[in-house]
Amino acid sequence: MGSFCSLWDKLLRSPGYLRTFMQAEKIRWSQSIKHFKAHEKTLCGDVLLTAAFVSYVGSFTKRYRQELVEHMWIPFLKSQKVPIPITEGLDLIAMLTDDTTIAAWNNEGLPGDRMSTENATILTHCERWPLMIDPQQQGIKWIKNKYGTDLKVIRLGQKGFLKTIERALACGDTILVENLNETVDPVLDPLLGRNTVKKGKYIKIEDKECEFNKNFHLILHTKLANPHYQPELQAQTTLINFTVTRDGLEEQVVSVERPDLEKLKSLLTKQQNDFKIELKHLEDDLLLRLSAAEGSFLGDTELVEKLESTKSTAAEIEHKEVAEAKENEVKINEAREHYRPVALRASLLYFVVNDLDKINPIYQFSLKAFNTVFHKAIVWAESSEDLQGHITNLTEAVTYSVFLYTNQGLFEKDKLTFLAQTMFQILLRSKEIELLELDFLLRFAVEHTHKSSVDFLTPQSWSAIRAIALMDEFRGLDRDIEGSPKRWKKWVDSECPEKEKFPQEWKNKRYLQKLIILRALRPDRMTYALRNFVEEKLGSKYVESTRMDLAKLYEDSSPATPVFFILSPGVDPLKDVETLGKKLGFTIDSGKFHNISLGQGQEMVAEEALEEAATHGHWVILQNVHLVAKWLGTLEKLLEQYSKGSHSDFRVFISAEPAPTPEEHIIPQGILENSIKITSEPPTGVLANLHAALYNFDQDTLELCSRETEFKSILFSLCYFHTCVAGRLKFGPQGWNRRYPFNTGDLTICVNVLYNYLEAHTKVLWEDLRYLFGEIMYGGHITDDWDRKLCHMYLEEFMSPAMLEGELALAPGFLAPPNLDYAGYHKYIDEMLPAESPVLYGLHPNAEIEFLTMTSENLFKTLLEMQPRNLLVGDESGQSPEEKVKNVLDDILEKLPEEFNMTEIMQKAAVRNPYVLVCFQECERMNLLIWAIRRSLKQLDLGLKGELTFSPDMEAQQSALLYDSVPDAWTRLAYPSTYGLAQWINDLLMRCRELDTWTQDLVLPAVVWLSGFFNPQSFLTAIMQCTARKNDWPLDKMCLTVDVTKKIREDYGHPPREGAYICGLYMEGARWDIQSGLIAEARLKDLTPAMPVIFVRASPIDRQETKHIYECPVYKTKTRGPTYVWTFNLKSKEKSAKWVLAGVALLLAV
Repeated sequence: MGSFCSLWDKLLRSPGYLRTFMQAEKIRWSQSIKHFKAHEKTLCGDVLLTAAFVSYVGSFTKRYRQELVEHMWIPFLKSQKVPIPITEGLDLIAMLTDDTTIAAWNNEGLPGDRMSTENATILTHCERWPLMIDPQQQGIKWIKNKYGTDLKVIRLGQKGFLKTIERALACGDTILVENLNETVDPVLDPLLGRNTVKKGKYIKIEDKECEFNKNFHLILHTKLANPHYQPELQAQTTLINFTVTRDGLEEQVVSVERPDLEKLKSLLTKQQNDFKIELKHLEDDLLLRLSAAEGSFLGDTELVEKLESTKSTAAEIEHKEVAEAKENEVKINEAREHYRPVALRASLLYFVVNDLDKINPIYQFSLKAFNTVFHKAIVWAESSEDLQGHITNLTEAVTYSVFLYTNQGLFEKDKLTFLAQTMFQILLRSKEIELLELDFLLRFAVEHTHKSSVDFLTPQSWSAIRAIALMDEFRGLDRDIEGSPKRWKKWVDSECPEKEKFPQEWKNKRYLQKLIILRALRPDRMTYALRNFVEEKLGSKYVESTRMDLAKLYEDSSPATPVFFILSPGVDPLKDVETLGKKLGFTIDSGKFHNISLGQGQEMVAEEALEEAATHGHWVILQNVHLVAKWLGTLEKLLEQYSKGSHSDFRVFISAEPAPTPEEHIIPQGILENSIKITSEPPTGVLANLHAALYNFDQDTLELCSRETEFKSILFSLCYFHTCVAGRLKFGPQGWNRRYPFNTGDLTICVNVLYNYLEAHTKVLWEDLRYLFGEIMYGGHITDDWDRKLCHMYLEEFMSPAMLEGELALAPGFLAPPNLDYAGYHKYIDEMLPAESPVLYGLHPNAEIEFLTMTSENLFKTLLEMQPRNLLVGDESGQSPEEKVKNVLDDILEKLPEEFNMTEIMQKAAVRNPYVLVCFQECERMNLLIWAIRRSLKQLDLGLKGELTFSPDMEAQQSALLYDSVPDAWTRLAYPSTYGLAQWINDLLMRCRELDTWTQDLVLPAVVWLSGFFNPQSFLTAIMQCTARKNDWPLDKMCLTVDVTKKIREDYGHPPREGAYICGLYMEGARWDIQSGLIAEARLKDLTPAMPVIFVRASPIDRQETKHIYECPVYKTKTRGPTYVWTFNLKSKEKSAKWVLAGVALLLAV
């Protein structure tokens, strides 16, 4: 810069002609000098900030990068005693690269948004090896294009990967390690840490010293969206977050509709870059000549011409850059803003689709596939003369196309979740709904339980109304319901309240506010109400059922896009593939169709078939790939390999069952993301399933047996039995304690056994058949004793001699059919089967209400977890997610009681009877839980303050507190519970208060709250122990007898002389009739009526009442199964079969 200044002075003192000539350049060069001088002062600060940017910000999202640079680093540098000067408005990217390079990156496939440019800049300038976090694979696509054939791509664990690394080290090649997991092979530690030996010339890989070429470059890549790497790896690498953001994706798609303007912009940018390069070359050449010139320059004609050329080039650049660029920029920005709504919608939809893997990890969709759908939608959209109409058509086309593409790969139960999430995000973006109201609807945190003030509402519904009434928009709701109970009762009792007008002025509320009230009063109708809301806001076509069109799917598939069938029990969608193949000339006979059912030893057969099919254009079906977990990685690589350069007719069809839990999911991300996913589910309902069961047979089957009447009757009963046992699964724990994979194979084998038995015996051996069907065929799946009893009871009801006389009712209003032919049975089902109802399964109509209620609860829980974290608490509340977690954390710590002083409590016990020991055990377990809660909350608090390293456990706990769920670390030490966090904490405090009261004098409470125990079995056992000691009876010859009283807890002042009074139980599936003292039919909509106080006492087994009783299981929660506590014998006039089929049980918590 100094030589530049002195040369400028020499020029100004030269003869007049040159001086006049140079006047025009004076302004530009003077500005350059001024800029250089200013930059000299800020250079150190700018470089420091840029170096920090490259070193530290790579792993953060856009918002955190801005916060770090603008709100932390720059203020810090300016706040020093001696402030470090920084260029105002410094562009850190411009410090490291130029427009030409960025344009070249964009041409190589790097997205054009700011975040992607920052990432590329960091990757090309970082000193440590870059590690790309790239779930959408935009980064790796750019890297592969940038380096081309010079890039060596490997995966850890693949055959010969170490040899490839060794060769690259020696030759100075660039190597890309793709698809890293969270742990890296320790053999690479010396390479990652650049631990060189022999003066930096070698690196040890295993025991071998490999030559280290200084030009060697290593790039690491992972598809994991949120990886947790060890601190050592983070120190050895520069983490770069290539994850697509909403803003970034929006910028990428906003210009799709007007590529002509984007092309013009790109052309001018290239032109400007070329001019800048040319001007720089001219200036450098000019400075070189001026500095080398001696004496007068007038004789140097070439120099004067160079000056002239520099001036004209500068003038041209000024014209092109300033005038044309500005004009073009205005045009592009105007056009872009017109199409901004389409880009906003596309970006929003992608992130909704991308979050579906939170529901089920098999729902994985790639950005590449999304872009294909987006571009097709743009082409298919209806055109319009009016620009605004065109934008509306484009937006609708994109929305519906993405909906159809995604919906075909979702299970029925998840389709409404996807639709509701899409709708809520669209309405939030357009500000048609309030974020706080949506947050309340999804969380629905009801902390306290209140006794209902009106007889038509349960305590749960009334408690929810009281919680809602605390919000400004709902003030007075509870008083209005109390003031007009008849009008509200009529609305609540209506069959479809979501379609009825709300009473009073509440009918004027917005739809979302009505949903909040409906969720409190009729949670079972929420799925219908949500569907109506979607129909109102998005259109009826979104809620209409769509059929799978395999021919259309085939058109959308390609050698690079397999079709992936997500299997359900009882459905074989691959038969349709065979049918389509026959139409198009791909058959097994022609050798163009390869159908491979994977299992042990079939992997090599599949690999050979794929190779042959890719070469000659055949179809390959790979069935049940989930059975070959170790081969799936190889399959992923083969599909990637054959996606390019294969025959155009080559197609792959894959099928697999989804994993039972996310932890057991094994299908590689690459296979799922690149496939068109299709779900195929069996029909629902008794009518469809009974027909489907019968379709397994034909007229020939019915005529097979010589004892035709018996065979046909029992076969039809078996079909109805199969329909019931399979259909009950939808009712959750009230249907079956555990889920079982009943399938048509069970039914067909039973019919084969029936045929053999009837042919071999002259009489129908009912007991033998029931045992074979219930204990072996279907019973082979069953692991729970109560479920086994249910299965046996079904067969008792459905298979008896009465069926041969036409007197057996399989369900109320549905008699076993007479002797008919095959078509006659199907006709009989259509004409005689009553309307779909839980009664057809032997359940009470309340089971349907419970099923719908649980469906809506799970739906809202999933929707809450799918909300973007920055939306969970909005600007209205002024809280960040971290602040909200901190508030919850502080609130719990404030409420949490001190641990019980066990030494002090034990000293109070003069006699340690079984009841006192139970009290001690409960206090000790409660102490463990309270200690764990307090410790984990304090650790999380330190983590939030930045004083403690955030561990995965702390992250899981933070997430749980944010989503109003109980952290796993607490549930492992606690009792089974289905409550959300707020209600769980209140329940914990109630348990502590009960124990505190008991520990005051260690006298058995008048009425014991059985639900408050960690281990209620221990208390019930203590009743038997006390009675056994008192009467000197053997404990193993005793049982518990229960008498249900007519009183409530407050009616008792002291415990009984023998046994104990217990409370806190609820009945599901039926109710207790206090007047008659018997189990009775449940009242509609009263799902879990509370039981009165129960008197429990011990007696010898031989004195136990066995007539007119129902052996009722007691469970801790509605999940039943593993929460079994005891069996209470309750009085009943009805046969016990009625209550067994109805799934009647006592619950300690609801």
